[in-house]
Parts: sequence; structure tokens; C-alpha cells
Amino acid sequence: MADQNNKPAVAFVREQPIPASPPPTSASGPVRWLQENLFPTWGNALLTVVSLYVIYVVLSSTLPWILGGVWNTNSLSECREVLDGRSAACFSVLRERWNQLMFGFKYPPEFYWRPILAFFLMLVAAAPVLFPDLPRKMLVFTGLYPFIAFWLIWGGTILSPLLALAGCLFGYLAYSKWVSRSFAAGFFGGIAVAFVVWWLGGMLIPEGASDNAMLPAVASRDLGGFMLNMMLGVTCVSLSVPLGIALALGRQSGLPIVKGICVIFIEFIRGVPLITLLFVASVMLAYLFPPDATVDLFLRVVIMITMFSAAYIAEVIRGGLAALPKGQKEAADSLGLDYAQAMRLIILPQALKISIPGIVNVAVGLFKDTTLVSVISMFDIVGMIRGPILASTEWNGVYWELFLFAAVLFFVVCYSISQYSQWLERRLETDHR
Repeated sequence: MADQNNKPAVAFVREQPIPASPPPTSASGPVRWLQENLFPTWGNALLTVVSLYVIYVVLSSTLPWILGGVWNTNSLSECREVLDGRSAACFSVLRERWNQLMFGFKYPPEFYWRPILAFFLMLVAAAPVLFPDLPRKMLVFTGLYPFIAFWLIWGGTILSPLLALAGCLFGYLAYSKWVSRSFAAGFFGGIAVAFVVWWLGGMLIPEGASDNAMLPAVASRDLGGFMLNMMLGVTCVSLSVPLGIALALGRQSGLPIVKGICVIFIEFIRGVPLITLLFVASVMLAYLFPPDATVDLFLRVVIMITMFSAAYIAEVIRGGLAALPKGQKEAADSLGLDYAQAMRLIILPQALKISIPGIVNVAVGLFKDTTLVSVISMFDIVGMIRGPILASTEWNGVYWELFLFAAVLFFVVCYSISQYSQWLERRLETDHR
């Protein structure tokens, strides 16, 4: 190409991009965020202003009450003397009754280190299960933790947790042998073998074995406080998830008897309030065991709460199984996988990923429902507040401070579970990668 003087035209090509100009203030930064989230329309702007006003009213009345609280008195009357007519919290009850709120009023004070150690060991044992990037060798300690925690909290002879461990090992061997034939046969057969080994071994423990134990025994009726809520929540959630998976698979089974039993169990448990089941555990469940068996109340409550939550988890997992395309099962069949292999390798991992929000919802609700045990004379944190603490003459009349403290504890635990579930969902969000 040439111009009028037949001189060649030289094209200009930029080798460096033009530096980007900063966006206007209204298109980025805090102003843009406020426009998109708080003031996108006139209606939302009105709701934002009203919400801010409500938050201001609530905080203006509660923050002075909290920040002006008293911590160094020994009774409610001393708190009122220090406050001298001011409206402020009497947090001294938390300082003075801290041990009772955490451990109950019967757990020996010299043994407080045992549940504290069990709690920190629980964090270590749960880490490889919650965070898959950690070394898989840590799962060995995870499997041993329930028996270690049992011995730490209850004490007594170490033969009981060792026999329970032996029963679980034999049950796992039975599961490994029978699961190739039937998943249900392997699961329930393993549980049956574990129970038989533990039961027979318990009958062989000498009468005075607990007297010479390394850790002095503590009765279940001496457990209390927030420690009891944590023990019930962790134990029942851990047991109800595998039981719920088995019930969900049994409800979809092609065997009429297995399906009928699972359907009746799930529908009956879901149709009965938890508080009714707790009264059954307190009064009637002991009659279902042999006459010489001494099954304490804690174990009976664990059985009932586990059955209750397992029924709901079974329905959540059944929804996850129903959400999977039929082609997943057909693909497993085309690979030559049997039922157990298809469920373990293909079907259940996808169904459980879909069911994470529902399972977490059940777990959070279950942890909050552990406070219902106070109606059957188990002194959890709510039972401690309603019973020994408010019944004492020193703190009779202190309500808001105690129940606010219990609410904060439950909120921290439940919020942590919720945040972990959201992180896990983002991590397993592999559909669009």
C-alpha cells in the first residue's frame, strides 16, 4: 500500500498495552459494594435504614449492660451493692460457678484434667477425618480415640475399653468377610460380633478390677455441665451417621423384609418427639436388657438420641441417593462392580457430597437437643443452671447472665460446624472444574 507520492506506508503496532485506568469510585470499592448490597433499590434502601436503626437500638441498650458487668463478687446481693442502682450484668456467677457449668457439681475437681485432656485429644482425632490433606496414618489414633476417651472420663479398669476394642476388631474382620456377599449382612454382622465379644468379655472382668485401676472410676451420674452436652453430641453424631447410611440403603433395598423393617423404624422414630424417647430411655429401656445388666442412664440416652438422629440422617441420605442420575449405577454395573463396591466407590461418595447441608442441619439440631436431657434429671449445662445454681441462695435471681453464657457456648460450637460444612462444600465442588 502506498500514498499519493508512491511512498510505502508503515503500519504502527503497539508492543506494550496501554496502562489500565483506575475505575471510577462508583464502579468499585466500598461505594460499589454498598450500592449493590445495601441500596440497590428504594425498597432495599428503606429496609437497610430500618435494620440499622433496630441494630442501634439493641446495641445501645445491651452493650452498656454487658460492658458494665461485675466480675468480682461472691453473691447477687454483693453485685447489687457494687452496681448501686445501675443496670448492668452480674457476671460474677460465671466466675464463681465456672467449674459447675463446665463439669457439673459431682465430677471430682481433682480429675478435671481428664475431660480436658479428652477434649484436646478429640480435636487431634477429628483432624484427619475433617481435613483430608492430613496424613492418613493419623486415622489409627482416630480409631483408638473412643476407647481412650472412655477410659479417661470414666476411669476404672482398662480392661473394659480393651475388650470393646477387641470386639470392634473382630467385628471389622466379620464385616470384611461378609461384605463381599451383602453390604447389610457385613454391616449388621460386624455390629453383632462386636457386641457379643464385648458382652462376653465384660462378664469375665473380675468384681474388684476397678479398685486397683490406674484411674479412679467416676460414675456416669456424676457427669454434668457442658461436658455432658459435648459428650452426647459428639458420640451420637458419630454413631448416627453410619447407622443412617445403613438405614437409607436398607430402605432402598430390594429385599421386602429389610426394606419393611427400615421403613417402619424410620417412620416410627420420626413420628415420636425426642423428649418422649428420652423418657423411654429413662424409665422403660432398662427392662429390655437382661436383669443382671447394669446399663446406666448415659448409655440409654445415647441409644435413644442416636436412633432419633439416625432416622433423620437416613432420609437426608436417601434424598442424596435419589438425586444421583441412574447412569451412575449403570456405569458401576458396566465396570463389573458388585453392590458393595459400587456403593463404596461410586454411589455413596456422590450422595454424601449432595447430603452435606442436610447432615449438618441434623447435627446442629441434635447438639442443641442435648439440652433436653435436663428433663430426665441429667445435669447438663441447662440442668445445672435451672437446678443447683439458681436454687442456691447466693445466685437466686440471676437468669440473663447464665443463659446468655450457655447461648454463646452453643453458638460457637454450632457456628463452627456450619462454617466447616461450607468450607467442605467449596472443597468438594468438583462439578464445574
